[in-house]
Amino acid sequence: PISRKVRQPPDHKQLPDMNLEVKHTTRYRYSAPVSRSQHLVHLSPRGADTSRTRRQPDTWQRLHHHQLGVTPVPALRRDTTDSFGNAIIMLDIETAHTEFVLEAYSRVETQRRQAINLAATTPWDQQRDWPPFDLDVIQFGCASPLTRASAEIADYARTSFAAGRPVLEGGMDLVLRIFQEFKFDPAATDVATPTAQAFQLRRGVCQDFSHVALSCLRALRIPCRYVSGYLLTRPPPGQPKLQGADASHAWISIWAPETGWVDFDPTNGLIVQDEHVTIAYGRDYADVSPVSGVLIGGGAHTVSVSVDVGEIK
Repeated sequence: PISRKVRQPPDHKQLPDMNLEVKHTTRYRYSAPVSRSQHLVHLSPRGADTSRTRRQPDTWQRLHHHQLGVTPVPALRRDTTDSFGNAIIMLDIETAHTEFVLEAYSRVETQRRQAINLAATTPWDQQRDWPPFDLDVIQFGCASPLTRASAEIADYARTSFAAGRPVLEGGMDLVLRIFQEFKFDPAATDVATPTAQAFQLRRGVCQDFSHVALSCLRALRIPCRYVSGYLLTRPPPGQPKLQGADASHAWISIWAPETGWVDFDPTNGLIVQDEHVTIAYGRDYADVSPVSGVLIGGGAHTVSVSVDVGEIK
């Protein structure tokens, strides 16, 4: 994920719902034929009530339409949900191929979220006094494979979380510090760069900034989760929007007992509003990567991704 737009959201008290369309094409090319492959795909936006469990419904986002084209045609396709309530598609391709293409199209309606008094949330260091957590909250307070905090990361977190500070107020402070002190640099990291390295570099992309923020929060046992999705970007005045120039995006959610989950975008230093489209959430990127899987054959490969996010007037 590399999307970034440096601006604060407009301060409109009442805005109409946003109607957005997303086109996402992923193309793998292999140097030798793949005889068989199996894939797990996270490309379906969350809807108003995607979860089949008691998790908080995504009432601020409604999925109106989603379709996924797959080439070659899979021998088996299963649409289901994962343990976090995200929509997933499982594919089994038995046709020999040198190219694998996923073409996802979605129409989503998003609502501007209500203003939150960050200072009115429970102090972060009084978590032990909260009522018993649901397991769906507890699991996000623990370190994950990609968000293990070093001593330096823990110290960085404590600057934003003085004793008794409201949890969401501290979270906003942390997000703004990352936005101000880290440089957006797509050439500095890749999908496999460890979080500790991105932290030392003070540069990277939205995946890195989100992992750094999660590592900081989890060092203090504050429940937080990784969110994948898209962000509506706007071209400079007078210039056309470049087709395929958008990208996947990533941000975080922080939990408070008064509000439930609240989304923050460290890459842009803001609270998420109606220009973000949520695909999935998990502990870190590994839980929600757009495409993963195993294959037989293939040799070397290249991958290209094209994303267009536009407003439907």
